[in-house]
This record gives sequence, C-alpha cells and structure tokens, in this order.
Amino acid sequence: MRVYILSRNKKLYSTKRMVEAAQQRGWEVRVIDYLKCSIEIMKGHLRINYLGEELPVPDAIIPRIGASRTFYGTAMVRHFEMMDCFSVTGSLAIKRSRDKLRSLQILSKNGVDMPRTVFASNKSSAKDVIALSGGAPLVLKILEGTQGVGVVLVDSEKAAKSVLDAFYGMDVNLLVQEYIEEAGGADIRAFIVGGEVVGAMKRQGAEGDFRSNLHQGGSATAHKLSRKEKAVALAAAKSMGLGVCGVDMIPSSRGPLVMEVNSSPGLEGIEKSTNIDIAGKIMDYIEKNVTPKSDTTSKKKKLKKDSIGA
Repeated sequence: MRVYILSRNKKLYSTKRMVEAAQQRGWEVRVIDYLKCSIEIMKGHLRINYLGEELPVPDAIIPRIGASRTFYGTAMVRHFEMMDCFSVTGSLAIKRSRDKLRSLQILSKNGVDMPRTVFASNKSSAKDVIALSGGAPLVLKILEGTQGVGVVLVDSEKAAKSVLDAFYGMDVNLLVQEYIEEAGGADIRAFIVGGEVVGAMKRQGAEGDFRSNLHQGGSATAHKLSRKEKAVALAAAKSMGLGVCGVDMIPSSRGPLVMEVNSSPGLEGIEKSTNIDIAGKIMDYIEKNVTPKSDTTSKKKKLKKDSIGA
C-alpha cells in the first residue's frame, strides 16, 4: 500500500502518529507538503509534481489541510481524487466543513440540533440581530476563526451592540449564537472514522475561559458518549460527508448541540486522553476501502459518491 499524508509539517504529533501507524503495517508512506505540489492538466492527462519530480499515484491520501490553505489544499486533494486515489476525507467535504455558515446550513437541513444562530450583513441592525439570537449573553464568532481564536462572549445587550458595531465597521463576517450557560465551558469531541465513533473526550475550558479548545489552555478527559450523543455525532458526520472527522458538541438542557464538524481533527488530545490508537483506526479505514494498485487480481472498492450538493 502506498499512502501520502498531505501535511505541511512532518514533526506534528498527528502526522508522526499516522506515519508510524502506516509503517507498522509495512506500507510505503510519505509526507507531502501540498503547498510544494503543482498540478499538470492536459486532455485526458493528470499529473502532480512535487519538488521537481512527478509523484507516482498513491493508493490513498490522508489530507491534513490547514484552514488558511483550504483553497490550494483542496485543489490538490481533488486532483488526487480525479486520478482514482482514495482520500479519507473528500475535497468537497473539506470545503464544506471549513465554511462555518455553510456547515450549519447543511446540519440544519439534515435535522441536526445546534445552538440558535444568526448571520447578517454589516448593514443589519445590531439590535435586531441580538433579538433574533435570543438576547444576551451571546457568543460572537468570526467566520474565518479557528482553534477558538475570534470567539467572544458578551454578557449584556449593550456590550453585544458595541462589539457588533465594531466588527461590522471592519467589514468582518460574524455568526451570533446563543450562549449555553449550563455547559459550564465544557464540550465533547467525538472522533469518527468510517461511520463509527472510535473515541470521545470531554474538553473543559481553562479557569475563567468559556472556550474549551485545547489550544486555548483547556484540558481533556476520556468520555463515554450517551446514546443520544453518539447518534447526533454520527448524523453530523454523515450530513457533512466526512469519512474521518471530529464532531464537537456542547451539552445543553435540550440535549447535545453540534458546534462544529472538524475535517482535520488533531490526534494528540484524543489519543492521550483515551489511550486509543486513533491513527491505527484511520489505517484500518483505508485498508477496508482500498486494494493496492499492485494487486492486479483485485479492484479498488468504490465508496458511494457523496450526493450532497450543498
């Protein structure tokens, strides 16, 4: 089996773990910095060049595309897909997941519950946006933010109006969401591989911080999902068309609410908190869906094409 991990940094925990998991199976694995790739397109002819050489077509790729490089990264993933290479996360699904508004629209259409959310242009009345969101306290999220950056909690309507006016004045796109106070700064991440929950952790925000992101100083412990949490996580992953993802949910009085579906979730927090070999689970997923091209007696199994057109 030949596998490429599309990652800009081979020293990252997640990248190193997946390299180890592939090598343990005796596979040929290579870390490819997708920003150093170039594609060649002619009639009936597709190629990918890397550092001056043509890349052999792999059996599978594992995209680890940074949020700031989504356009270029998904272009590379799409090119590999068109060369009949299996990707653990599809290019279209990655693009959907990176657009916070689009993600919520898809989840809503598929009946997945989430915090009440309002999106409006900077010409909208801040007062109307606050009212539609259910009133203060509110959470404001910059659409382009990642890892908890660009997320603000405002505890009064006066503060909310001031912050909204400031952001709108800078022509920043915002999501305004209800604040789930009973969550107490905690959320749950379910890690899904191939339509199965392979691990889950509860993340608690640092003292005085309502954000639970580990990058913002939060902590993580293993979590046993309730039947409802499991069902919601699987429905969210299916709605987004992601084979490998992390579904972030927040506990509420009306049940688990999906905050985000992450198409490139980190492995360090989930593996260290649960002691589960998540990297190995991803390799199992590849093995179930791909027969190496060198095996001429078999054909690559084909997954159902994603039919979501959103």
